[in-house]
Amino acid sequence: MKVHLIKKQTLEDFAHGQPRSKTSLEDWTEKLKLANWEQPTDMKRTYNTADILGKSSNRVVFDIAGNNYRMICKYVFGARQVHLFVCWIGTHAAYDKICKQESQYTINLY
Repeated sequence: MKVHLIKKQTLEDFAHGQPRSKTSLEDWTEKLKLANWEQPTDMKRTYNTADILGKSSNRVVFDIAGNNYRMICKYVFGARQVHLFVCWIGTHAAYDKICKQESQYTINLY
């Protein structure tokens, strides 16, 4: 199934504030346009460094720009497409802080 990203503007705003991430986010978005996912494990076919989170969170973490940045997304597999919601994006150091609080399962800034 095709993937519907919600919302691309979040990535563009982040890239504006973190210019080093721009090219990698553009590459990430281009790959997403070609993605065809039927189940969560298919995300790793498109992005081999993706980490699917547990605790029935329906969340995945993507490495961006050589793991300098991390992005947490929630996914919903629908009847005809996959919805991918950007919940959080930031530096790897900021992500480590989120992990210490175990909020990567619940954070939703966008």
